[in-house]
Amino acid sequence: MTMSAAASPQAAGPLAGVRILDLSSVVMGPYATQVLADLGADVIKVESPAGDNMRAVGPMRNPGMGHLYLHLNRNKRSVVLDLKTPEGREACLRLAETCDALLYNIRPQAMARLGLSYEAVAARNPRIVYLGAYGFGEAGPYAGRPAYDDLIQGQTGIAALAAQQSGDVPRYAPLTLADRAVGLHVGIALVSAVLHARVSGQGQQVEIPMFEGMAHLVLGDHLGGATFEPPLGPTGYARLLAPHRRPYATADGYICLLIYNDKHWRNFFALIGQPELAQDPRFHTHGARAAHIDEVYAFVADVIRTRASQDWLRELADADIPASQLYTVDDLLLDEHLAATGFVQDHQHPTEGRLRTPAPLGRYQGTPTAIRRPAPTLGQHSREVLAEAGYDPAGIDALFANRITQDGTD
Repeated sequence: MTMSAAASPQAAGPLAGVRILDLSSVVMGPYATQVLADLGADVIKVESPAGDNMRAVGPMRNPGMGHLYLHLNRNKRSVVLDLKTPEGREACLRLAETCDALLYNIRPQAMARLGLSYEAVAARNPRIVYLGAYGFGEAGPYAGRPAYDDLIQGQTGIAALAAQQSGDVPRYAPLTLADRAVGLHVGIALVSAVLHARVSGQGQQVEIPMFEGMAHLVLGDHLGGATFEPPLGPTGYARLLAPHRRPYATADGYICLLIYNDKHWRNFFALIGQPELAQDPRFHTHGARAAHIDEVYAFVADVIRTRASQDWLRELADADIPASQLYTVDDLLLDEHLAATGFVQDHQHPTEGRLRTPAPLGRYQGTPTAIRRPAPTLGQHSREVLAEAGYDPAGIDALFANRITQDGTD
């Protein structure tokens, strides 16, 4: 599917009419607002004169337009404001008067030093949702600590769980897992609070911390026996930690396979010519398999090594057992299902040329989503956004002359 830079400007997703002032940068906050912008929200991205750090992360065709920035900031408008100046602060507050929500990801104390505390913003717009997405909750002793994806993965046990499962050294998940998982929480929280504000007429201050967000995700799976008081066993979900819970080696490669319910197991034992194993005490019930999970996965691993990948995939499909080939990222881009659903889209960026990007997720019958705007150049929309905030042309020219704002042309 090919889309032009101005593709579907009239398309209105389910969040059309929601306006968000986005002061966040890097990944977590921008990912949250990318999802909301894909759903139709008008996201105004406020950047410093230096721009979002992710602009500098390559590969890129032109300076300031790195690949991650392009994905994270589509469907947004960029305005440059020097928030360390009185004029920049005032412009930000005037923009906040027109918005349903303000999102930031620096410490609340830093926002207060900029003159942009919740009290200052709510004084100008009592209905605004003022959402802080940062490392650690302000009520705890870690408040104010620096937080990046790797640190949060390590501090919430993810790297240690990888070592426990593999028997190897601790490792981070090879994606910005904490940023994106907690970013989804941020998006849900923002929409929920905006809905409340529209019903009640009252805005509020909201905090979504990364550490607590990822601890929520990890403990949901791995509280294990510590769920109970007194504990009924150790922490950890045994199936997820089984050493053989990984793609299975075949005679010529790897496949992904999950033999899960009783029917799957009966079919698998019939397929390998050992139907009597369905009555084996280790395999007979879901509970028994869970209690012997290491042995169960090791048995499957030994069997799967005996045949080639395509033979297994064909026979497992015939037996109605869930299995798939092992993909690389390059394979994902060539997947026939994603191609048929139009998930990977091509579009023409006005400065970056032809780009490939994932489509907005999901289908909305009455309020279709779309990539309405390509990721903006730094300050691309400064003039139009400031005009919407009530600045006249002379006032905007003064902000440009004093280098409070810019649009990338100077």
